[in-house]
Amino acid sequence: MIWSSCYESVDTMNAILIIIPFLLIRFGLLSIVNKEALKRAAYFAPLIGKEKAAYGVYQISNILFFIYLCFLKITTDPYWLYAGLAVYGLGVLLCIMSVLTFSKPAANGINLKGLYRISRNPMYVAYFIYFLGCVLLTQSLILLAILMVFQVSAHWIILSEERWCVKKFGEEYISYMKKVRRYI
Repeated sequence: MIWSSCYESVDTMNAILIIIPFLLIRFGLLSIVNKEALKRAAYFAPLIGKEKAAYGVYQISNILFFIYLCFLKITTDPYWLYAGLAVYGLGVLLCIMSVLTFSKPAANGINLKGLYRISRNPMYVAYFIYFLGCVLLTQSLILLAILMVFQVSAHWIILSEERWCVKKFGEEYISYMKKVRRYI
C-alpha cells in the first residue's frame, strides 16, 4: 500500500518541478554570489536587424517552455528516466559552474576562466543541456521543438553579444574568439 502510493506520486509528478533548480541557480545563486552579476545577466546587447526578431522568438520560446512544462508529467519509463536524469544532472552541474564563473569576471568585466576556457557561451550550452534533460524526462516532442526554436534564436542573441564584446573589449576579445569556440 505504501509502495503503491509512493509510485503514484512519482507517476503523476508534474514536470514543472524540474525547472525549480534552474530558477534557483539562475536567479538565486547568481544574486547570492554577486548581485551585479544578476544585473549583467539580465542585460541584452544592442540588437540589429534579424536579431530583434530573434530576441522576440527567444523570449516567447522561453515562456512557452516553462508554460508547457506545467502540462507535462515526468516519465516512469526507466530508459527515458535514467537518460533524462543523467542529461538533466549534467545540465544542473554545468549551470552551477557557468553561473559561478560568470559572477566573477576579471576587473575589466571579461570572463576567461572556468568553463569560459572551453566555451565562449557556457551558460547557453548549460541551459541547452539542462532543457534537453527536461525534454528527455518528459518525452515530449513539442518541448523538443520549443527547445530547438529557443536554441536557434539564442544563436542570434549570442551573435549580438559577441559583436558587443568585440566593441567593449577589443583585441583581447578577438584573441579570445580565435582560441575558444563559440559553443563546444
